[in-house]
Amino acid sequence: MKARKWLRNTIIILIIIAAGWFYWQFYFVFATGTKAGVLNTFQHKGVIFKTWEGKIIQSGFKANVQSNEFSFSVTNPKVAAILEQNSGRDMNLHYKLYMGALPWRGMQKFIVDSVIEIRGNGGVGTIEPQ
Repeated sequence: MKARKWLRNTIIILIIIAAGWFYWQFYFVFATGTKAGVLNTFQHKGVIFKTWEGKIIQSGFKANVQSNEFSFSVTNPKVAAILEQNSGRDMNLHYKLYMGALPWRGMQKFIVDSVIEIRGNGGVGTIEPQ
């Protein structure tokens, strides 16, 4: 009886630890911020899970050590529609950084949740972060 109770308690503790790790890895927002640059590519792709994936090219000096590309995923269809209509424009995006990527959320750890500004567009198409 004691061995069975010990095994049950150990399994429950392991499940709680695994659930906590899973939440921390995939649902805990590690950081938020903004990135500015020119929207280079924006695509709706995937085999099983169709996700919106994009890249912006950041302005500044290009160095051999650091890439000037910012790869991101989008989960909000309204934000995806705005980005799709404004490819090639200079914009400022708000993002959330997660510790890991989920296949139904996108291929990247960076998830863009709003378009703060699209320069040269008169401020049309702005969605505030939630």
